[in-house]
Amino acid sequence: MASPEVAVTARYVHGYSDREAARLGDQADTLAALLHAGTVYPAGSRVLEIGCGVGAQTIHLAQASPGARITAVDRSDGSLAQARARVAAHAPGADVEWYRADLFDLPFADAEFDHVFVCFVLEHLSDPRQALTALRRVLRPGGAITVIEGDHGSAFFHPTSAYARAAIECQVQLQSAADGNALIGRQLQPLLAQAGYDDIVVRPRTVYADQTRPALVDGFTRSTFIAMVESVRDDALAAGLMTAGDWDRGITDLHRTAQATGTFHYTFFKAVAVNPSSVASAGQ
Repeated sequence: MASPEVAVTARYVHGYSDREAARLGDQADTLAALLHAGTVYPAGSRVLEIGCGVGAQTIHLAQASPGARITAVDRSDGSLAQARARVAAHAPGADVEWYRADLFDLPFADAEFDHVFVCFVLEHLSDPRQALTALRRVLRPGGAITVIEGDHGSAFFHPTSAYARAAIECQVQLQSAADGNALIGRQLQPLLAQAGYDDIVVRPRTVYADQTRPALVDGFTRSTFIAMVESVRDDALAAGLMTAGDWDRGITDLHRTAQATGTFHYTFFKAVAVNPSSVASAGQ
């Protein structure tokens, strides 16, 4: 759901507008307790954040681990400029270095980092397994990688609507056409295993919103998920995936899930794995 420009081989389907940058910030702030729980790095540890985008997740990394040395990487100069400003405003004093670089051509020495953090990046890559394999070079043996991804197939809601589901499916299809995968959350364990990592643990992080949780209704259902689907309207219509009338009905129905009688459910997947120390494992 994020907007990294790290080793992305096709256009980011949500766009790079100010509205999208705001959506990413809303998403990160709303989900911080859910997604970042348990992610705390020791003082002095070297942490590489891949695909930092506008710094929405960087803030929470820095706040949770104030003594860690964070290196944030993205391919977009514009995103990095926004990230610097965001972190300066919300986490002043954070130890963050910024690099414009490609995931497959990182300007770092072998085994330079103790931890790698990858959030909402793999979904935009044509070969996520290759990306995970490449990251092992800069992660020290015994070091840990954390990967967080969503899965649009986990979205279900009340009132149900075939039109709303079709609008979500448009986003899934458009991302697939751009060589990405909006359903990648369910694949994290096999991807990490195929990339040669050990001690893989994947846990679901579920968002459930109803009128008793107004912050999640506004911050996630409306401002994160529905806003994300709405952003692909022009592309969906141009591709002939839905008619304008059916699309608008689908979006209207999605907004009903954020009303007093509505409910919304979505699952993210958070994986933690270890870069093996053995020569045999490293050769995979």
